Amino acid sequence: MSAPQKFDEGRLAQVLVAPIISEKATRIGEKQNQVLFKVLRSATKPEIKAAVELMFKVEVASVSTLVQKGKAKRFGRTMGRRDHVKKAYVSLKPGQELNFSGESA
Repeated sequence: MSAPQKFDEGRLAQVLVAPIISEKATRIGEKQNQVLFKVLRSATKPEIKAAVELMFKVEVASVSTLVQKGKAKRFGRTMGRRDHVKKAYVSLKPGQELNFSGESA
């Protein structure tokens, strides 16, 4: 990855669906300077990195992703399933910080 890639800004605006704010996410944020996001299933790691850097003006060290399988749920007598969710663990470079409380999304 020698040259920086160009992404469509309209696409980058849609890549990040929502920040994940939970006890686990808070603990990881404090210990490893990482932030969790719910992202589009089709999003790639370079896209996620570019989107976070564009939206929050921070430097990203690395991105790890995982796809969480949707739970099987019953609706009356029929079985259904929640959608699968892709999560991104975004590691920020030392000294970088992301604060959701001061921003209106």
